[in-house]
Amino acid sequence: MRKYWHVVKIGFENTLVYRVNFLFRAGFGLIPLLATIYLWQTIYGGQKGAIGGYSLGGMISYYLLVAIVDTLTAVSEDDWQIAADIKDGNISQFLLKPLDYMTYRLCLFFSGKVIFAAVSLVPVGVFVFCLRHYMAAPAGGMALAGFVLSTLLAGLLQFFMSYTMALLAFWLLEVSTVIFIAFAFEYLAGGHVFPLNILPPALEQVLNCTPFPYLLFFPVSVYLGQAQGAALWRGLAAQAAWLAFFYLLARMVWRRGIRKYSAVGG
Repeated sequence: MRKYWHVVKIGFENTLVYRVNFLFRAGFGLIPLLATIYLWQTIYGGQKGAIGGYSLGGMISYYLLVAIVDTLTAVSEDDWQIAADIKDGNISQFLLKPLDYMTYRLCLFFSGKVIFAAVSLVPVGVFVFCLRHYMAAPAGGMALAGFVLSTLLAGLLQFFMSYTMALLAFWLLEVSTVIFIAFAFEYLAGGHVFPLNILPPALEQVLNCTPFPYLLFFPVSVYLGQAQGAALWRGLAAQAAWLAFFYLLARMVWRRGIRKYSAVGG
């Protein structure tokens, strides 16, 4: 494990170079969120009723939590870097060393998330503080613990899904189309645009059979107390099942891709 800890430290050093970029990226990323909050304030129009079970405060709390979870779990450049390693032949060096490429990339993902979350804490923290009167407290101790666990699982699920898609570079010259399509599905079906439980029940049930709600919507639902008791354990079990599925799928795609991979030159 010493060599992987060394990779983590290198990841910290490399990522710190882009700390100002991360700060501006996190800051400007809050502009669409602010527009969304203004939109919902207009929709509610000062009424104290609920839409889909959400009051105005509950809806704004949802989007604030979305920003927090997305900051902690979203994959930034990892999928592009993996695809570039394969396309440019840089992956050859990992085949000659006692280093597991998946674990190597996971260490870099972890170090990148730590630095990005630390830098983003400034703009996101200020934004949440300004809207603190809307921010809901955790539904309870179990909800807070479940939120932390589900956010961790969501981050790992994000990584393994992106890692698997990037490995398609073994067969495809350009994987950007696949990545963009997957990102579009994740953005719509993951709960970025709106809470999934305001959709018709049949459509919500269909989406719950996909991995996308467990990337964002489910952790937020746990925090807000919408997934409690048996629903909480079912959701965590589904997250763990999807995580195991994509981990095994990534291993299988890697083994098949390596058989096809070839590199020439010095």
